[in-house]
Amino acid sequence: MLPSSIQISGEPLSGAEVRDICRGLRDNAVRLLSLRGCRLCDRDFGRICRALAGATSLAQLNLNLGVVSSPSRIKQLAEALRTNRSIQSLFLHGSPLTDAGLALLNPALALHPALVALDLGDCMLGDEAINLICGLLPPDGAKSGLKELTLSANPGITPKGWSRLAIAVAHSSQVRVLNLDYNPLGDHVAGMLAVAVASSRTLEVLDLEGTGLTNQSAQTLLDMVENYPTALRSLVLAENSISPELQQQICDLLSEGEEEEEVAGGAGDTQEWERGREPAAHQRGSSSWMCPSDPSSKMVLMTSGLGDSLLAETEM
Repeated sequence: MLPSSIQISGEPLSGAEVRDICRGLRDNAVRLLSLRGCRLCDRDFGRICRALAGATSLAQLNLNLGVVSSPSRIKQLAEALRTNRSIQSLFLHGSPLTDAGLALLNPALALHPALVALDLGDCMLGDEAINLICGLLPPDGAKSGLKELTLSANPGITPKGWSRLAIAVAHSSQVRVLNLDYNPLGDHVAGMLAVAVASSRTLEVLDLEGTGLTNQSAQTLLDMVENYPTALRSLVLAENSISPELQQQICDLLSEGEEEEEVAGGAGDTQEWERGREPAAHQRGSSSWMCPSDPSSKMVLMTSGLGDSLLAETEM
């Protein structure tokens, strides 16, 4: 039997449900486990973590919206990740990790052989956490690192932290998707990110929604897109003080570049999946942002639009 998915949102988990989840993980019958916003006791959380440790079919784990709610749970999750070898996407959006919690989790993240997508949005992170995250974005020639990183709504990160991340992204050979929406970045940080985008050979999606940008940074981004060849395909600038005309110019240039690539290389079929990260970092409702999915698919994978290709590459 092919592995299936378990998706529960915003519900208290009974002991029987936890037993079923653990059984499915131990039997390697679960490919996606999403317990987004679910409530369960510490004992049951520990049982799930122990089952996670030995699961070999689990590719995606969604514990968004406060499931990992204490240092003890962070330690249990870290212990599970040290043993697990299959998880490729981990979503912890809306978890009160803080820098101290990420420090507990980081050794397991850094050594995990399969992890390519990580959502740490709205996790109360600061500059110390950024230093650890940069270690998950190794430079060219180093071990494989993250391909998708979400750091939405972490206002404790200062411009110094963002500059360090920009340098890491510029030198990383892996990152394709970078979500920084709902952080108070401002024009100065946006300028540093423009340099990182121009330097990166892989970054395809950059989300800067609601980050305090103005026409000044938009003009810098426009010049970058217009004059320097990049891998960038999508740049999100909504909810900023940027004129619609500048946004449209940037969008048109990115569209032209994508069309040229398709003509040169042949347009391949792409599939869009449900996103595991939260639709907006400042919202903790039960709704989720949906992409059109392949009607023939038997399972909804909770990654970004690039998630299917990331999974395929890892499995190969």
